[in-house]
Amino acid sequence: MSRIGGGALGRVVRSGVGRRRVQTLVIAVATMMAVASAVVAGSLMVATNAPFDRAFAQQHGAHLTAQFDPDRVSAARLAGTRRLDEVTASAGPFPSTTISPVGRDGGHLPALTLVGRPGPRSDVDELELKSGRWARTSGEIVLSASFSGPFLKLGSTLMSSDAANARTLTVVGFALSAGGSADVWATPAQVRSLATGDSALTSQMLYRFDSAGTKSQITDDRKKLTAALPSGALVGTQSWLDTKRAADQGAAATIPFLFAFGVLGIVMSVIIVGSVISGSVGTSLRRIGILKAIGFTPREVVRAYVAQALIPAAAGIALGVVLGNLLAVPLLDDTESVYGTVSLSVAWWVDVVVPACALLVVGIAALVPALRAGRLRTVEAIAVGRAPRSTRGQWAHRAAGRLPLPRPVTYGLASPFAHPVRAAAMVLAVTFGTVAATFAVGLTQSLDAVAGAQDPESRADVTALSGGPNPGSGQRVEKRQKPSAGPGRTTAGPDQERPSADPEAVRAAVAAQPGTASYYGMARGDATVSGISGTIRASLYQGDSSPGSYEMIAGHWIDGRGQVVVPTHFLERTGTRIGDTVRVTFEKETVRLRIVGEAFDTSDDGMQIHADLDSFPSAEPGAFQIEVKPGVSPADYARDLGEVVEPLGGDAIANFAPEGENMILVLEAMAALLTLMLVCVAGLGVLNSVVLDTRERVHDLGVCKALGMSPRQTVGLVLASVAGIGVVGALIGVPAGFALHGYVLPVMGEAAGTGLPPSVLDVYDTSQLVLLGLAGVLVALLGATAPAGWAAKVRTATALRTE
Repeated sequence: MSRIGGGALGRVVRSGVGRRRVQTLVIAVATMMAVASAVVAGSLMVATNAPFDRAFAQQHGAHLTAQFDPDRVSAARLAGTRRLDEVTASAGPFPSTTISPVGRDGGHLPALTLVGRPGPRSDVDELELKSGRWARTSGEIVLSASFSGPFLKLGSTLMSSDAANARTLTVVGFALSAGGSADVWATPAQVRSLATGDSALTSQMLYRFDSAGTKSQITDDRKKLTAALPSGALVGTQSWLDTKRAADQGAAATIPFLFAFGVLGIVMSVIIVGSVISGSVGTSLRRIGILKAIGFTPREVVRAYVAQALIPAAAGIALGVVLGNLLAVPLLDDTESVYGTVSLSVAWWVDVVVPACALLVVGIAALVPALRAGRLRTVEAIAVGRAPRSTRGQWAHRAAGRLPLPRPVTYGLASPFAHPVRAAAMVLAVTFGTVAATFAVGLTQSLDAVAGAQDPESRADVTALSGGPNPGSGQRVEKRQKPSAGPGRTTAGPDQERPSADPEAVRAAVAAQPGTASYYGMARGDATVSGISGTIRASLYQGDSSPGSYEMIAGHWIDGRGQVVVPTHFLERTGTRIGDTVRVTFEKETVRLRIVGEAFDTSDDGMQIHADLDSFPSAEPGAFQIEVKPGVSPADYARDLGEVVEPLGGDAIANFAPEGENMILVLEAMAALLTLMLVCVAGLGVLNSVVLDTRERVHDLGVCKALGMSPRQTVGLVLASVAGIGVVGALIGVPAGFALHGYVLPVMGEAAGTGLPPSVLDVYDTSQLVLLGLAGVLVALLGATAPAGWAAKVRTATALRTE
């Protein structure tokens, strides 16, 4: 067979690829979609796998960011610390201070760390200039890239404070610091001139050490640094481990759902390719017999059918890599902005490994039915290929015939039973498509619920402030009568020092103000808890605070004195559970509080506590969160209330609705894209199987047309042949997608370091599940629409002449 093994085999392969244009197209498009989705998912998994570590290494991030008192230690002596044994690199000293910028329209930004640097280059913490240029003269600043958005752009201007003599600052660039060493940068001279008595000037030093991988190593490094300098010179430090923990927790939550979509895509690719090749073998038995009769060996027959799958698959894989890279770019850009990493791109090895694995999967999927073709005996193949069609499925036709439905419909419903393997492949394709859609819908709703559960204090319409440090919740607010100009982190006033008003006077004004529906008082500050080193954030509530309550994972929200609600991480770190008591010290008052609930709260690394303010007798509310009556404008209400409380030393601010979290938007975009691809692949699987069935039954269709079946009835017959498959696939896929959601979401929550409340987990309702089931049926019907149209148009005489 040497004379056949070369050119003849090639002609057979090319003939098979060209003759089966639909199957060739299905394999190419299915592999393209599968590879594209795998490239997108793989790229995002790589990007979200320790993004902080890669950015930190590329920027030579600081293991320790230290602030020093310039009155206690000179710049020359600080620069000399780079010669300490454990220090491998250092940068600074840079002048540093804190500013609270104000937009031209009165919107405040939170207190920001301003550092003076001559440029972005440095031995430690080399900044990446994302847009614009570096500050060169007085009045120019470079903001952290996290502030970039519709409210703050290149050329935007801010006032350095709300003082009358505040300076105008123009944004000339946005830069990225992987370690978060500062929020704003300017020239060193400008930083020194902006330092005031309220925001003292400090000297910032950035260090990298030989050993800084654990908290104890960082502590040892800090001790050695402190010992080498005068007492009291070190004002404060920031460890890179704290920044890393927050970044990695957010990234880890994306891995489980990307993995789930990746598995669905791989399984569907195997099903589609295996189904296509199996159908090709089943419809070419006579051809296989002839090939063997003229001298082809079983091995060459196997090679021919595997090659007929690999050629279109290779084309689809190549297109899939290109498409995957194009689709991954905008998602990677969003991921970059969310995680604060350096420029992300599709990893080169993803573009190598994914195509190689896809080609291997296609080869294996094609090999199984090809081996069947190779094992067929010559006489048997020719005889079967010419023999009348099998009578398999006759029982299904008899059973369907008893249904009170038109005969074309019952004929279509029974036809899949003639090819049970092919029908099973269609059921699996529809099932996995329905699983993907069900899972994606649930995931999107859960992510929306997560977004809605964050920062519940922002649900209030108006915030009335009584002044003092940290009086309120710090939510994003809007200066009354003026739109906010700040980015997502914008606040107005809650963290600003101001003359304190009498809380009782502000409360009385709120209660007497027309339009007040309900309100509760709040105070925030640092607290200490027995068994936890350092301080943690405490939010204290007075009155009925249920409108601002967090979603509860377990237990209930605070409703009386002596109660505290804590996040999941607090329970894990302290080894406590609901019903236990903890000792809390707030403003020098120590009380024992009973844990009554576990809150869905990831702020402050999941270590914030929520308690009743009256549990601390000397504590007073610094803000009142107000709900206005229906029909009352929050802006008008805030203006009128402000006129009353401003003479008392207070203020009133209208809150604006929070924007969606960037990370949540990225995850939803990922889910939508990957689901669309998988559903398309499912439809292609149905299309291929229906094309094979229709061509096999073309003679039967001709007989039916000769007996009077109309084109419309022909369409109904073909669509009915997949309707039952769609129903079965939906009945399996919807519960499977529901179960997948119930498994993946808790894993995502665990990766983020928190449990999940019922509002995040229980997102499906009966009507949605029914609609998702109908969507599965719709996918099957859409996949069969084109073959049904072809079957309706084929002429009766042509169909009768077809064997």
